[in-house]
Amino acid sequence: MAWNGTLNKIDDNRWEIPMDESMGMRTNAVIYANDGMIPQVKADNAAQQVMNVACLPGIVGSSMAMPDIHWGYGFPIGGVAAVDGYEGSISPGGIGFDINCGVRLIKTDLTPEDLGGRKNELIDELFKNVPCGLGSKGLTHVGYKELDEILLHGSEWAVENGYGWERDLEVTEDGGCMEDADISVVGDKARKRGLPQLGSLGSGNHFLELDLVENVFDENIAKAYGLKQGNLCVTVHCGSRGCGHQIATDYLQEMERYVKQNSVNLPDRQLACAPLDSKLGDDYYKAMCCGANYAWANRQMITHWVRESFENILGDSAESMGLDVVYDVAHNIAKKERHDIDRHHEDVLVHRKGATRAFAPGRSEVTMRYRNVGQPVIIPGDMSVGTYVLAGRKGSMEQTFGSSCHGAGRKMSRKKAVDTLTVEGIMDEMAAKDIYLRNATREGVLEEAHQAYKDVDEVIRVVCDAGLTAKVAKLTPIGVIKG
Repeated sequence: MAWNGTLNKIDDNRWEIPMDESMGMRTNAVIYANDGMIPQVKADNAAQQVMNVACLPGIVGSSMAMPDIHWGYGFPIGGVAAVDGYEGSISPGGIGFDINCGVRLIKTDLTPEDLGGRKNELIDELFKNVPCGLGSKGLTHVGYKELDEILLHGSEWAVENGYGWERDLEVTEDGGCMEDADISVVGDKARKRGLPQLGSLGSGNHFLELDLVENVFDENIAKAYGLKQGNLCVTVHCGSRGCGHQIATDYLQEMERYVKQNSVNLPDRQLACAPLDSKLGDDYYKAMCCGANYAWANRQMITHWVRESFENILGDSAESMGLDVVYDVAHNIAKKERHDIDRHHEDVLVHRKGATRAFAPGRSEVTMRYRNVGQPVIIPGDMSVGTYVLAGRKGSMEQTFGSSCHGAGRKMSRKKAVDTLTVEGIMDEMAAKDIYLRNATREGVLEEAHQAYKDVDEVIRVVCDAGLTAKVAKLTPIGVIKG
């Protein structure tokens, strides 16, 4: 079904669905896109979901979607919505099943020449040391006692137990730990599912890439981030695995019952929610924090094995090769933040579902290392075109509650990709670009093919032209690991 409702052009990068488009809307809806993207937005009907989110109890500001918008569960992927921090509602559909799915960027001081022709050997070592694929299990065996510590302390636990360096925490969003986590509200099934998967990529659109810093657009910010043109880096994209998925599933079921019992009027049952000041809403938020902490610990442990893989193949220390974390960003999460609304400072809960925090210079939440230049925003495209590194800008604080896009965004369903593309064809395309691909499954290659995604250059153009972010660097893949 295609969207055939009202979509008014605000400017070259924004379109509005007015508040009177549908009964129940509490605010308007704004979609960030250029003229060329609108046909795809309409065809996907994700605009309907942006409009539905405008009906969320307690929403403040506009319901928004970034240019990587596509159909999701309840909220569209690329959706952003803030609710009143005291009287608003929290919706698992506004965060997603993969709580704190996010991206971590690790830079190096190495060039391709420093690999000495061992690129493929390095990718093979990474493939061996970082498990991937559906149901993949991590290399570290932890018990329930350790898992509870991970749910409470996230990356801090990983670093304290030898999986990384103390300075990694300085460049991880929230220091890799949301302090409101409470293990008493996480179910046994979520714990059981998370126990064996710590330190693994998983499947779907998750990946690990060896990238080349091909272009630098802003030398000063790139230098602050530790990125140098011609050097190698590693990009990791994964989340909270089965643990986060089960947390979302458990609370969605409870919230569906709550909505029905309390006659909460919503246009879509997938928007099931609960008041922030209710026990159910508070319990879910605390459980979500646990899922987020699991994801940060997961990416931290993968960082450790990335460093070990470089050491094993190249025979030097990770420290001397400069394998430092640039930044780690979440793009499936809800955050308690303070923003200006109608010239007043207000406490809000910002749902980001396939959207990345993009705070401008000066915000206290930005690590001191980058506070003068703005928060790094890491935006993967697809496995053949690579990743953009952006910096948060003032426009995001004024327009989108400090948010930007999170990737290129799908334009082809996973089923259609599997039905119409061939592994051989995709492997040939990758080889023609001298990209070495290791994959755990056939589906992982087909679903994540270049043809399945929007043009990331266009997505980046919109968020930069709209003033949400500024371009810093472009990373091009030379090796890819897929689930």
